[in-house]
Amino acid sequence: METYVAALDQGTTSSRAILFNQSGEIVSRAQYPFRQIYPQPGWVEHDPMEILATETRALAEAVNAAHIDPKRIAAIGITNQRETTVVWDRNTGEPVYNAIVWQCRRTAPLCDALKAQGAGELVTERTGLLVDAYFSGTKLRWILDNVPGARDRAERGELLAGTVDCWLTWNLTGGRAHVTDYSNASRTMLFNIHSLQWDSELCKLLRVPMGMLPRPVPSCGEYGRIAPSLPGLEDLAGIPICGSAGDQPAALFGQACFRPGQAKNTYGTGCFTLMNVGSEPVRSKAGLVTSVAWSLNGETTYALEGSVFNAGSAIQWLRDELKLISSAPECDRLAESVPDSGGVFLVPAFTGLGAPYWDMYARGAIVGLTRGTTRAHIARAVLDAIAYQVTDLMNAMRADAPCEITALRVDGGASVSDIMMQTQSDLLRLPVDRPAQVETTAFGAAALAGLAAGVWNGKEELEALRRSQHVFLPIREQGQCAENYRQWKRAVERAGSWIESGEGRGPTFENEV
Repeated sequence: METYVAALDQGTTSSRAILFNQSGEIVSRAQYPFRQIYPQPGWVEHDPMEILATETRALAEAVNAAHIDPKRIAAIGITNQRETTVVWDRNTGEPVYNAIVWQCRRTAPLCDALKAQGAGELVTERTGLLVDAYFSGTKLRWILDNVPGARDRAERGELLAGTVDCWLTWNLTGGRAHVTDYSNASRTMLFNIHSLQWDSELCKLLRVPMGMLPRPVPSCGEYGRIAPSLPGLEDLAGIPICGSAGDQPAALFGQACFRPGQAKNTYGTGCFTLMNVGSEPVRSKAGLVTSVAWSLNGETTYALEGSVFNAGSAIQWLRDELKLISSAPECDRLAESVPDSGGVFLVPAFTGLGAPYWDMYARGAIVGLTRGTTRAHIARAVLDAIAYQVTDLMNAMRADAPCEITALRVDGGASVSDIMMQTQSDLLRLPVDRPAQVETTAFGAAALAGLAAGVWNGKEELEALRRSQHVFLPIREQGQCAENYRQWKRAVERAGSWIESGEGRGPTFENEV
């Protein structure tokens, strides 16, 4: 009798649940959006109770839509928006404040103060990260410092903290499992990726009581079981939760990038490129960060990671602000109508530049305009810019990694663009492999849970389930591609640091670190 695995895919704008069969095929799915809360410019929050409600509702609906006996679900895996931070009461389960989202920049002044006092080297050496408001540790510190009574309650052991995976697991198990997997823990700025434990020195630096943090666990193994008293999930009581990974490492696993040198890029609003570097963390010298990708069967796999802030958002900008296109597919059609961008280069640094530049004061730029420039050339330049930015990340990985990059596996909404994927292959001189199964993030979580539950017997079996929809190979002349990339780097220089350093940063917290 066939068994199934459910994946909870808790994202930044919606909560989803997907049911997979043993062939890795989607049986059913459900999705619910939730509110985005912006208390002031640069601040982003979510309601943790709304996250929980939409995710449990999606799970119940996906199971009902499958028309199967719920007892045939062997396991549940969780994947999630990373870095988003929740603090809640240990006894009542009530959050003390909204979740502070990974996008939120409220702790940038605190990060500036940490860097000013020389904490950057300690953070990078222990965690593989840079000091940045992106990560969870300073968000947790903000809640403890700014919610009345929170620090005193935390010191008394009354509060718990965690990222979204931890929040979901704790609630789904009725408060029995306060755990987080290594991939999520390694994005907090509090976790030592070498010892795979919370780092007491970093917790002291950020004034975070270690007693409120979850137990770090491997990505594959039973964490707890669905509690019998959860409204709407009564039929799922007793099903084990036994797989967890943050969204980007889950996609790396779902893409079957199991060997060092295999890499994936997700083309979404931004781009997230991860490369499997094997069993030892690699410290980046080229502006990337290092995280745990997953840990199973006693073996930990690490990844180099780079992030592009604006990718698909540049296509949205063409549509919504410039009104040059009416839909994303029209961008492709326009771009395909010209042989190249006509010498136009667009740098979509709308919110600064991410890896490997890390220039928060950069702003967008278009260079190379002539009277002959058409909207087709600009559409082509936007797609080229996304490919150039991923090339920046991949070149940084080539400089850092101890192994050769063999191919780039791709996913995300913008990966449907054939012309952009071809450009990507031409620039990298590598195969670009687009899978038939596009739900790689959810499948990664399901695969980790399914391994723990015995649905699949090993990574080899999972690798055999992956199918390529299209593999793009380099076709354009290498010298021309190299010249175009050189011109891209010149355009990036012109976009850099348009805003004076320090403008509008607010208080520096020198006396509070």
